[in-house]
Amino acid sequence: MSKEKLFGKTPSEIKTIVKQLEMPAFTANQIIDWLYKKEITDIEQMSNISAKNRSLLSEKYQLGVNLPIKSQESKDGTKKYLYPAGEGRFIETAYIPDENRSTLCVSSQVGCKMGCLFCMTGKQGFQQQLTAGEIVNQIRSLPEREKITNIVYMGMGEPFDNPIELMKSLEIITSEWGLGMSPRRITVSSIGIIPAMKTFLDNSTCHLAISMHSPFEEERRQLMPIQHVYSIKDVVSLLKNYDWHGQRRISFEYIMLKGVNDTESHVREIARILNGLSCRINLIKFHAIPDTPLEASDKASMLSFRDALTAKGIFTSIRQSRGEDIFAACGLLSTKELIKNNE
Repeated sequence: MSKEKLFGKTPSEIKTIVKQLEMPAFTANQIIDWLYKKEITDIEQMSNISAKNRSLLSEKYQLGVNLPIKSQESKDGTKKYLYPAGEGRFIETAYIPDENRSTLCVSSQVGCKMGCLFCMTGKQGFQQQLTAGEIVNQIRSLPEREKITNIVYMGMGEPFDNPIELMKSLEIITSEWGLGMSPRRITVSSIGIIPAMKTFLDNSTCHLAISMHSPFEEERRQLMPIQHVYSIKDVVSLLKNYDWHGQRRISFEYIMLKGVNDTESHVREIARILNGLSCRINLIKFHAIPDTPLEASDKASMLSFRDALTAKGIFTSIRQSRGEDIFAACGLLSTKELIKNNE
């Protein structure tokens, strides 16, 4: 039986462990410091904890930090890292350096349940939830960790389908006792699972990005099965109850699909449903995936769509496509073949 991992636990959880092992109470703070402030790879390296207590910890626990086992680099500088996530399971993480910022795109699940028509991860299906430790480990073990300026939960999986571990990971990343990162540099992307989204909005100040992809109910339902349960109308209605005029931002992700969602009627309906909501829209190039009839809108259509939305007072930009040649771009993350090869 594998030992339980310490990495990913909160101070209250560590205090419980320390109490159960009958260690001095102050040991909890020492452990937290070693977990999130120091570059250690083993419990034995916790040098200010007695040998006896390190031994007690090691009997039942392991550190729980895993290095990536494979990496690929795109011609544009984007890097994709492969992390183990249990026996025969893997996740991918994309590191995207730019002139003034370096963004890490983290995964929250192995695979995904949501089955969106345009997403490779969805075609992989769902294998398992990631723990908070496995989410934060993607940051902690990244070779470029010190260069990260922004984190986006836009990798494999739907973050709000793993709400407890998502919120726990955000606590670790943003707390002073943890990684100490500003929540204003973190964006969580979701297709709009309303109960978990509300919990996030009420208990975090990180940014939110919603996958819209169509403003029309039936059309969105064909692209994204979640529309059967949580409609874009209901998602937007909830968002209008929150204040987005300060530093916290709400944005909408919109993958542009030729002849599907790139018409003037889509511009008008987007402007109608978002009326009164302070937000921005990110237009995204569709990256072709196997077994789908969808095609990407051409550049001229994307520019025209952007300009039409901008003219209606909605801040709209076209997201630069990065890492497509190594399948690290939006919608392309998948470890399906790796899983198949390890079964």
